[in-house]
Amino acid sequence: MTRALFAAGLLALAGGAAPAATLKATLLVPDDDARLERTRVERAYLGQTGGPAEQGLQQALEDGKFELDAAGADVALATQAAASLEAARSAAQAAEKGGAAVLLADLPADWLLAVADAVKIPVLNLSEAADRLRGADCRARLFHLMPSERMRSDALAQYLVSRKWSKLLLLTGPSATDQARSATVQASLKRYGLQVVASKPFKVSADPRERDLANPLLLTGGASYDAVWVVDSDGEFGRLLPYRTALPRPVVGDAGLVPLAWHAQFERFGAPQVSRRFAKSFKRPMVGQDWAAWLAGKALVTAAVAAPKGPAAAWAQALAKNPLDGYKGVTLSFRAWDGQLRQPLMLSDGQGVIALAPVEGILHPSNVLDTLGTDAPEKSCKQPR
Repeated sequence: MTRALFAAGLLALAGGAAPAATLKATLLVPDDDARLERTRVERAYLGQTGGPAEQGLQQALEDGKFELDAAGADVALATQAAASLEAARSAAQAAEKGGAAVLLADLPADWLLAVADAVKIPVLNLSEAADRLRGADCRARLFHLMPSERMRSDALAQYLVSRKWSKLLLLTGPSATDQARSATVQASLKRYGLQVVASKPFKVSADPRERDLANPLLLTGGASYDAVWVVDSDGEFGRLLPYRTALPRPVVGDAGLVPLAWHAQFERFGAPQVSRRFAKSFKRPMVGQDWAAWLAGKALVTAAVAAPKGPAAAWAQALAKNPLDGYKGVTLSFRAWDGQLRQPLMLSDGQGVIALAPVEGILHPSNVLDTLGTDAPEKSCKQPR
């Protein structure tokens, strides 16, 4: 009789235990993404996408499987392609209605804002670096895994200061994106006391009437400088600039020495193991966008383990507050004032990692990672968090 009662009690306890909830997440990507066009991917421009974001997420969920199993937790990932801003908004709303607790977005800036405005769940930005998303166009539930443009330019400016390369020739491409990014570069140069001795436009052109805008020797002549900073969002002009300048000087920016979220040849803090697992799975090197997607997947695992029974509000809190290990040597966290992930950046020439930023000697009253990008006193984001 006693044994029967004991067994019945165990069954009752087992039946009464609440099962772990599955954290559902949806990845939103552009349909027919121009960044993944075959010939563009083959050029492997530094700082640009090397493959679909879904692969980094898949790697993170595979890496976190043991941790999820041990906690009795689970993450379910779906992918939805969208052909327009309106389609992305509708897909986000449908995902939320279908039970998604988190959205991951590999989308252009305006699409990203439309998605963030359409839902009441966290949105993780995997690829868009525009500073306005951290400033005037910030959103309370929008978090950024990729470093901002200001973070990238600050990282490079710090390195130039450390090398005492203080006089710069600035070359800027013709697109609106190049113009905006050039203004960001100049803000970083001002922050760190660097001087632009000359600023010139360039244009990739075969028109002989525009040879002054396309010839590296002509563009880099007529001035004295310590380095050439090139702003070339497309990458086509910049990659042909090193070793072709009028003066024998280093090239930095979008060619030569480039600030990156990740490089597959980074060899510290367990990074080689991450890069090797990724390369083994997807037969290509892991680049910055892959790392951002991988870390987003790791954030999902961390949230699911922290609150294995849900609800969605607990997952959202865990995403925003739990520190992350990005294999960069320091703990990573989201800034309260703009949703940007604090992180070191890698400065690479494409062959390896030359330096990390923040560089040694740079100081900050609370967190040296906040020397990269918009610091709290400079914030223009008005959204409460």
